[in-house]
Amino acid sequence: MKRFAASALAALMLLTVFASAAMAENNTTSVVSTVEIRGPVYNGTSLTDILTNTAYGNGTTITMDANKFAAFYYDIDDNVTTESLSIKNVVGTSGRTIGEDGLIYTTTIGQSEYKNKDVGWGNYSVIGFFADKYIPLKPNDASKLAKLVLDSDTKYTLRTGETLDLGSGYSLQAKQVDVDGKKVWLEFDKDGQYVDDQIVSTDTGNHTWTCEVDNVQGEDNVPVLKVHVNQVFQGTVDSIAQIDALWLIDYANAIKINTSDKFGKLDDVAINGPTITIKNKNTFSLTRDSDKEIGQGLYFRVADSDALRFYAFKQQATPGTYDIRGTVVSGTQPYTWTSDNFAGFFYDLNKNVGTETLSVSGISGRTIPENGLNYSTTIKSVDYEASDAFNGTYPVLGFFAQKYVPLKPNDASKIAKLVLDSDDKYTMRTGETLDLGSGYSLQAKQVDVDGKKVWLEFDKDGQYVDDQIVSTDTGNHTWTCEVDNVQGEDNVPVLKVHVNQVFQGTVDSIAQIKGLWLIDYANAMKINTSDKFGKLDDVAINGPTITIDNKNTFSLTRDSDQEIGQGMYFKVADSDELRYYPYVQQIIGNETTIPSNATSTNNTSVTPAPVANITETPSVNASTPTETSVTKTPAAANTTATEKKTPGFEIATAIFGLLLVAYIIRKNR
Repeated sequence: MKRFAASALAALMLLTVFASAAMAENNTTSVVSTVEIRGPVYNGTSLTDILTNTAYGNGTTITMDANKFAAFYYDIDDNVTTESLSIKNVVGTSGRTIGEDGLIYTTTIGQSEYKNKDVGWGNYSVIGFFADKYIPLKPNDASKLAKLVLDSDTKYTLRTGETLDLGSGYSLQAKQVDVDGKKVWLEFDKDGQYVDDQIVSTDTGNHTWTCEVDNVQGEDNVPVLKVHVNQVFQGTVDSIAQIDALWLIDYANAIKINTSDKFGKLDDVAINGPTITIKNKNTFSLTRDSDKEIGQGLYFRVADSDALRFYAFKQQATPGTYDIRGTVVSGTQPYTWTSDNFAGFFYDLNKNVGTETLSVSGISGRTIPENGLNYSTTIKSVDYEASDAFNGTYPVLGFFAQKYVPLKPNDASKIAKLVLDSDDKYTMRTGETLDLGSGYSLQAKQVDVDGKKVWLEFDKDGQYVDDQIVSTDTGNHTWTCEVDNVQGEDNVPVLKVHVNQVFQGTVDSIAQIKGLWLIDYANAMKINTSDKFGKLDDVAINGPTITIDNKNTFSLTRDSDQEIGQGMYFKVADSDELRYYPYVQQIIGNETTIPSNATSTNNTSVTPAPVANITETPSVNASTPTETSVTKTPAAANTTATEKKTPGFEIATAIFGLLLVAYIIRKNR
C-alpha cells in the first residue's frame, strides 16, 4: 500500500512538473521596448507625382485617417475617427518639398459609447490628438483636453479597506461595505491624496458615482471618474463590493491648446469649437534617408532611395499591448492587404520590399467560404543594415507578420527568425561578453592590438558553438559563422560579425564591432503541407512561396476577435454592418498577448493593475567602460519581437521532484 501511495505520488508530481513546463512554454510572450505603428506607403518620383496619382488620393491631396493609419484613434464598433493628416498640392510643393500650408493635421470631437453598454451611461465625447486618445473637458470645445486613462467593463471585487490601482497615480478605495444596507463607501485618490468620496447604493438609483472636479484648466464640474457598483454581497469572510464599469480621465495633467502653440513643424494652429486644424507655416522637406518629425511624436520615415518613398509613423513607448492593424474594411467586397496597407506585415522601406499578402473573397453575410481566405508570402532579398561591411543582400520572408530568414535562398519551407541586423558600433575588451538576444552571445576571448586581430567565440545559452580569429589587417574583417544540421541543412550562415578595428585603450586592448547579423537557428522550423495555422489549414509550398487557404468556412462573428493564424486576428465590430480589420499585437512591458474585448485606449489594452516594468536587455557583462566610447547592447531587429526564454527552472523543479519521490520510495521500503 505504501509503495502504491509512493508510486501514485511520483506520477502526480511528474504530471505536475510537465504540466508546469508546458504552461510556461505556452505562456511565453514577445516583449519589445518600443512599438512603431505606421501608415500607408506612398511611392513615386516626386511629391507632385504622388499627389496627382489617384490611387493615393483625389488627384490634388493625399489623406491618412484612422481607416488607413493604425496609430490614429479609432472606435471600430461606432466607426468613430477624429484625426486626419493630409498633404496638399499647394504652391511651393515639388520634388521632396511640401509648400507652406501644404501639410495639414485635423481632428474633430466625436462620440463614443462607454465600454460597458449595459449600465446606461450612453456616450462620451472623445478626440484623438496626435495619435493619443483624449477627452475634451467640454463636449464641443477641443481646446482643453485630458487623456483617457480607463474605460473598462471588467469586473473587480473590493473588500473593506482594499484599494484598486486605476493607473496614472489614481486609485479607488472601499472604505466600508454595508451588505445589509446594500451600499459601499468609496474614496477616490490621486497619488495617495484624497480627491472625493461617495456612498453608492445598489438598492436604488443607477448604482453609479460620477465624480466631478473643479478648476481643471479653469473648468468646473468636470466629470473625471465614473464607477458602477454592480452589487454588494457577503463573502466567506468579508463584505464585498463588485464593480463592473469604470471610466477615468487624467484630469491632473489636462492640457490647454492655444493658437500660438507649436507642434514640431506644425505651427499654424486654428481652433474652431470641436475642431483643431494645424498647418505648416514653413516648407517641409522629406529628406532622403531620414525620420522627419511632423509633431508630438508623429514622423515621416523617408527611404534611402532615388524614388520618393515614405510613410507616417508613431513611436510608442508606454507599457501596454498595441494592435498593429491593417486598413478597415466595411461590407462584403473582396479585399487584399499587403505591406502597403497592413502595418503588421514585414516591410523594407529602402528596398520597397514586402513579402506577405492576405485576401478575402466571396463573403456572404458574415461567412468567408472555403478557400476564400488566402495568406501568401514569397522570399525576397534585402540589404544588410551594415551594408558597408557585409556585401550583397540576404533572403527574407515575412511569416505571419514576423521577420524570418530562409535557410536556403529559394526554399520557403525551412526558416529561422531574424534576431539581429545592426550597423551599430560595439566595443569589447578581452573576456567581455556581448548579449545578442534570444540566448546568443559573443565573447572576445583575446584582443591582439599588435597583430590587429581579435579571437571571438559564439555561444548559445552559454554553450560553445564556434570561434574565429578575425583580422582587421587583411581580408574583409568579417566572420561568417556557418552551422550544420539546422533542420537537416548544412553550412547554414547563422551569424555575421564585422570587426571595424582593434585599438589600445587607456587600460585594455579593445575590439570595435560595426556590423552584426544573427538568426535564431536553434529554433528554426520546417513548414509542411500537413501543418495548420489557426483557421488556415490548406498549405502549399512552391519553392520560394508559401500559400495557405482555409479548408472550412470562416465566420466573422459580430463583436469578436477571430484568429486567422499564428497570432494574426480579425477584429470584427459590434455593429449591424460588417466592419473588420486584420491585426497583430506588439507588447511593451509585461502584458498579455491574448486578444480580448477589454478596453482599448490609444489602441492599448488597459486593465487596472500595478504599472508593468519594461523588460530591458542586459548590457555587456563586464565592468563599466573607462573609454569615451559607449558599450551598447544590440537592439532587436526591426519588426521582430525578440523572444528571450529563461531555461532551467522547470528542469530544476523536475529534478527536485524526482529526488523527493526516490527518497519516499526508499524510506517506505
